[in-house]
Amino acid sequence: MSRKGRVARTTKESDVLVEVNLDGTGEVTVDTGVPFFDHMLSQLGKHGAFDLTIKTKGDISVDEHHTIEDTSLALGAAFKEALGDKSGIRRYGDATLPLDEVLVRAAVDLSGRPYLVHSETDIAPMIGTYDTTLTKHIWESFVNSSDITLHIKVLEGRNAHHVVEAQFKAVARALRDAVAFDAKSVGIPSTKGVL
Repeated sequence: MSRKGRVARTTKESDVLVEVNLDGTGEVTVDTGVPFFDHMLSQLGKHGAFDLTIKTKGDISVDEHHTIEDTSLALGAAFKEALGDKSGIRRYGDATLPLDEVLVRAAVDLSGRPYLVHSETDIAPMIGTYDTTLTKHIWESFVNSSDITLHIKVLEGRNAHHVVEAQFKAVARALRDAVAFDAKSVGIPSTKGVL
């Protein structure tokens, strides 16, 4: 059984195609027109061991906000589709990840309930052309369209690039654990019988 999701999303602001394979090997092809965001999405695929194909054409002549938001929404929707009914998965995952001076903790529940708790240290407002205030918005968009609960806490860190990258890597590792099959789990991992 292959767990794949494919979402095409077109608005007046962007045209997005996302394909995800949760049972992949970390093969990633990403082109959003936002180089730093591409780098972060590559971390998500590689460290989550998800195959990702993402192609976005957005109104980056205005700014990068719409492109990043719409890509994140489509990614969350594709992730949700790939999960299916969630039968046999672990459901929960967490990771504490260091990256030089940065330490990030991420925890996820594939609960069917979108909720984000996000805190990070004060960092530089820009990484190249990337507005670092968009990082929280990426996670908000992803959580809302994937229907998951996600907690991210930056415990230590000062370099903006490292702080953002460590978040993507920690979330990737937490998701990798949560989507994995659990040999002891029969059916859907919930007393409600649905996630």
